[in-house]
Amino acid sequence: MKIDDEMYNKIFSDDDVVDKKINDNVDVIETDIPDDDIDETIDESTDTVEKITVNKNKISSNIYDWVHSILIAVVAVVVILTFCFRLIDVDGTSMESTLINTDKVIITDLFYTPENGDIVVISHAEDYDKPLVKRVIATEGQSLRIDFDTNQVYVNGELLDEPYIQGTTVRGDAEIPEVIPEGKVFVLGDNRTFSKDSRYSDIGLIDVNNIIGKAQFVIVPHSYENGSTVPEFDISGIRYLY
Repeated sequence: MKIDDEMYNKIFSDDDVVDKKINDNVDVIETDIPDDDIDETIDESTDTVEKITVNKNKISSNIYDWVHSILIAVVAVVVILTFCFRLIDVDGTSMESTLINTDKVIITDLFYTPENGDIVVISHAEDYDKPLVKRVIATEGQSLRIDFDTNQVYVNGELLDEPYIQGTTVRGDAEIPEVIPEGKVFVLGDNRTFSKDSRYSDIGLIDVNNIIGKAQFVIVPHSYENGSTVPEFDISGIRYLY
C-alpha cells in the first residue's frame, strides 16, 4: 500500500499530538505534588528510620543495663553469703525451745569472737558427724562451776540467769574444768536434758577455730502446733537472736 504525502503528514502530526498529551500528563504528574512536600516526606521517612534505630539501641542498652545489674546483684549476694553470712539448718532438738528442729538461721563470722551467751554453729570437722548448734557458756580464762543438784551454772562465781533453758541440767561423762583453757569455749544446749554438748567426752571443750559463726536471725522458723511432734513453718517466729 502506497502512503502519499498527505497521509504521512497526518500520521506524524497525530503522533506529535499523542506525544504532546503524554508530555502534558507527565507535566501534570510532575507538578501535582510540590517539591517542598516531597522533600518533607523524605525527611519524615528518614526521621522514622532514625527513630526506629534509636529505639532499637535504647532497648539494647536497657537489656544490657538489666543484665549487668542482675549479675552485680548475684555476685554481691555470693560474696556476702561466702564471707559475711551463711544459712544453716538446725538439726535436732538440743536447742529447743530457742531453736526448733528444721529452723533455718543466718550466721555471721566476719571478725567474730565468741562471747558468753552467744548461740554458735560449730564445724563438724573430723570430730562430729554434722555441724553443732550450741550456746557459749564460758570462754577462755573464765572459771566455771555447774551445780547439777540445783541445775545452776556459775561463771566467774556469778550465777547465770538462763530463762531460755528447758529440762534438767544432767551430768555428763566429761570432766568439767575449773578454768576454761586458752583457745577453748564451753558450750551447752538449751534443752539441757537431751543436748549432747561439752558435758560429754565425745564433744568436750570446743576449739574456737572450729566455730563457724554466731547465729543472728531465725529466717525460716518452725513451731509445734496443737501438740504435734512434727514442726511446722511459723512465720511469726522470724526474729533476731540476742
